[in-house]
Amino acid sequence: MIDSETFGFLTSDIARMSRAMLERRFAAAGLGITPGEARALLYIAAQEGERQARIAERMGIEPMTACAYVDKLEKRGLIARLPDPQDRRAKQVVTTDAAKPLVDALITETAVLREQILAGLSATDRDIVMKALRQVRGNLQVLTSQQAGEAETP
Repeated sequence: MIDSETFGFLTSDIARMSRAMLERRFAAAGLGITPGEARALLYIAAQEGERQARIAERMGIEPMTACAYVDKLEKRGLIARLPDPQDRRAKQVVTTDAAKPLVDALITETAVLREQILAGLSATDRDIVMKALRQVRGNLQVLTSQQAGEAETP
């Protein structure tokens, strides 16, 4: 018998259900943005002027996926690609003035959902959960780096 209450099942379920709820909230609010695009926009807003490749890395997605998000956001006039003064081949990604109301709405919608998701947890429990999740993410980052290093070794 497979136990569906393991770490892997739980984290998968939580991620899937959270994305689905975000998608519904964004649609109900008329924001016209997918959770992936929203996540990219929020990363860009938080890291104004970051290179596209670095945004992909921070988001933990493939550069081509980030490029697709950036392309869509740029077509909507929400972000702009600017020349990087340090490297003329590279582009820095910044939000436009048009993005501010959407960024604010995304922050509000995600905050409301986060409160609903964490309902019933005390402030102490919330801190413990967040600390544990950061540790798990850190462990995975180390494992990922180790695997990448092993794959590069002939």
